[in-house]
Amino acid sequence: MSAGEQMAEEAEAAQAESALLMRMLEALLFAAKEPLSPKALGHRLPPAYAGQNRQIKAALAALEDIYSRRGVHLVRRGESYAFRTAADLQYLFTQEEKQVKKLSRAAREVLAVIAYHQPLSRAELEDIRGVETARGTLDILLETGWVKLAGRRDAPGRPVLYGTSTAFLDYFGLADIADLPGLKELEGAGLLSFTAPLEGESSNEAE
Repeated sequence: MSAGEQMAEEAEAAQAESALLMRMLEALLFAAKEPLSPKALGHRLPPAYAGQNRQIKAALAALEDIYSRRGVHLVRRGESYAFRTAADLQYLFTQEEKQVKKLSRAAREVLAVIAYHQPLSRAELEDIRGVETARGTLDILLETGWVKLAGRRDAPGRPVLYGTSTAFLDYFGLADIADLPGLKELEGAGLLSFTAPLEGESSNEAE
């Protein structure tokens, strides 16, 4: 076999391997119930793909490009990826009926403060808002999955820190927290007057 033939054969094998990786990632993401990171996807792949994070990211980028022209797009949510209906075709679907709980004004304020100032402690949250935050308000936001525990502050008492989650990015169609609009745009877009995906009674704080 000549050097040229060997190079062509190796290129063909690499192309086939790349195509197989893309197909596996495609299948995993279609079946996933939530966005998956390259690391999480790597754990679901056969052992032969262990440590191939660079190849996985390259395959995801290729899939993003392929699906950018289709009715379903591969979108990034923070460090994770998910398939979502193209924005211009969402009118084709009726919103799924489900029990929802309207967030109180206090809960909306707390969520906005956390989104724009994360990570922060409850004391820091209350300093920014200027009022005490009811425990139930944070519990509700944790239940929605939009807010998560983000570690502890390296300070006396090691207070718990709060931040937004991948679910928050996914719900509001944000690739990254840096894509958040200004507060006025946020309110104008309805982000500060939404319903949360859970059942129950309203917060103890004022509506």
